[in-house]
Amino acid sequence: MKKVGIVMGSASDLPVVGKAADRLRELGIPFESHILSAHRTPLEAAEFARGAREAGFGVLIAAAGMAAHLAGALAAQTTLPVIGIPCGSGKLGGIDALLSTVMMPSGIPVATVAIDGAANAAFLAAEILAVEDAELAEKLRRMREDAAADVLKKDAELEL
Repeated sequence: MKKVGIVMGSASDLPVVGKAADRLRELGIPFESHILSAHRTPLEAAEFARGAREAGFGVLIAAAGMAAHLAGALAAQTTLPVIGIPCGSGKLGGIDALLSTVMMPSGIPVATVAIDGAANAAFLAAEILAVEDAELAEKLRRMREDAAADVLKKDAELEL
């Protein structure tokens, strides 16, 4: 199975990114995590992205707050799918990061999840990998069935 690369722009993004790691572990998807900055370590970030396919990655997840150029900087250096997680921080609460992550030029796409949406980034990465992995696709199907069953159970127990 291909692995997922989780890259965060700063150690302060770890509480958000940890939710992606938890979901990937739950699904049995191998991953590596790194701290690389689009602004402070641009050469290292570019080198990581350029070598990601050869290193066995199938998807990259990039989390950053404020200017949030990390996902785009990685996407510019690879043809692997890149999923951006805009992190809520600063005076704008993550809106700046959301806009920086989602507004990419034509030809350099970044799939973007909600502000602090690390769990969905992991699920999206899993769905991308599941295109070629029937066992993983089945795990995802069962997870959705379980989630639906939980909602219906809570509905049946609801008393107002």
